[in-house]
Amino acid sequence: MADLPGIERDRVEPFLRGVLPLGDEALEFELVGGGRSNLTYRVRAGARSWALRRPPLGHVIATAHDMTREFRVLSALADTDVPVPRPVALCEDPAVNGAPFYVMEFCDGVVLQDEAPEGFARTAPEGRAVSQALVDTLVTLHGIDPAAVGLADFGRPAGYLERQVRRWAKQWEANSVGELPEIEALLERLARALPTTSDGTIVHGDYRLGNMALDPTDPGRVVAVFDWEMATLGDPLADLGYTLIYWAEAGDDLGGEAMSATTITTGPGFFTRDEIVAAYAAGSGRDVSAIDFYQVLALTKLAIISEGIYKRFQLGKTIGAGSQDTSRATRALALRALEIAEGSDDPRLAR
Repeated sequence: MADLPGIERDRVEPFLRGVLPLGDEALEFELVGGGRSNLTYRVRAGARSWALRRPPLGHVIATAHDMTREFRVLSALADTDVPVPRPVALCEDPAVNGAPFYVMEFCDGVVLQDEAPEGFARTAPEGRAVSQALVDTLVTLHGIDPAAVGLADFGRPAGYLERQVRRWAKQWEANSVGELPEIEALLERLARALPTTSDGTIVHGDYRLGNMALDPTDPGRVVAVFDWEMATLGDPLADLGYTLIYWAEAGDDLGGEAMSATTITTGPGFFTRDEIVAAYAAGSGRDVSAIDFYQVLALTKLAIISEGIYKRFQLGKTIGAGSQDTSRATRALALRALEIAEGSDDPRLAR
């Protein structure tokens, strides 16, 4: 059987047989998800499944694809109230598969990314339940004491926002395929508009509906939160701001590349972005008055990530469904960030 891109079967299979209870079952590998960042494969052995995660192929963004960090945060959260796939084994030897990878349980559920299954989350009570579950899970994550789960040294909360702006400026230098004054303007505004950090918590880094599975029979129950590749210790409001840029509402222009969300959250009962912010503030007790900054930071970050994905596409290193349609969405995302910045009450961000 031919290898899938990213899976060296003749070396990966012996590793898996050493860490999973496979018996004599034949293994099948299937790429799941979009395949534009870290890659996830479903590993089937008869009726049982696991998931294998590895970095993308080629042009890897520095510090953004650390399998050891992902495995560590999943291990730390596995016995908490935050629903995560239980990690099984980590392989740090790149000789096995060309890069480190890890194996975790496969959590089946509904992922609201492009469209909802027929009959799922179509009523107002279900829309509210999904919205509240997303907020409650984020509040739960941000309520965990990092030291209590062995993550006291997982990051440096002090100075987190300043480092984020510096880091993404460096990522832009490394991943840009051409000059874009809008990105430069955003990075300058963010650097001068830094708010006082809220507090230090575990931060997911890519928190959105598309990175969680919901119970097929109960839209208000989160089965698992995925994609912890950018997790660290930092300002929890960075997660909230990132969630908002993926959350569409009635009146949004969903036809262009600037809107990273889908129409799902415009359905009956789904919270507006203001309601997401209010629900988070009520659940966490945090001051959310500087939320414009966090949304601009999130969109700038997303624009730069998008540039890295586009660069991999140009190098022929993206795989998976939709990868052939990759386009340069960077400027559209940057313009959306500038629109939020210029509508902000904070003059440092507005101009």
